[in-house]
Amino acid sequence: MQEPSSAAPAPCRIVVCRDCCCGSPKVTGVDHAEQAARLAEAAPVRVSECLDVCERANVIVVQPSAAARAAGARPVWLGLVNDDAATEDIVAWVRAGGPGIAAQPDILELYTFPPPRRTPAVPPTEAN
Repeated sequence: MQEPSSAAPAPCRIVVCRDCCCGSPKVTGVDHAEQAARLAEAAPVRVSECLDVCERANVIVVQPSAAARAAGARPVWLGLVNDDAATEDIVAWVRAGGPGIAAQPDILELYTFPPPRRTPAVPPTEAN
C-alpha cells in the first residue's frame, strides 16, 4: 500500500515591497506589518527591497504557483494597496489559487499595473 503524499503543490507566493516608499511612513494610514502578516496567512510572503515603482506604493506582486506558471500564468503587480479591503481581496484571491487558477476579482483591476521595464544599468556604446 502506498503512503499518501504529504507534499502539497507549491502555492502562489507574494512579494511585498518594503523599502524607501512602500511600507514606510510616507504611505500613511496603513499598518504595514499587519498587512504583510495578513498576506502571510494566505501564502508565503517575501519582503523585497525597492521594486522601482515608488509612485505606486504600496506594491504587492502575486506570483502564480509553479503549476499555474507552467500553464502560462504570469505574476500580477498591484499598486496603491493602501487599505484593508484591498488586502482582504488579495488574500481571498490567493486562497482561491491566485493567478492562473482563480479568476482575479474585478475590484483588483483598479490596483493592477504592468510590471516596470528595467533599463540597462550601463547604456550600450554607439559604434564609431
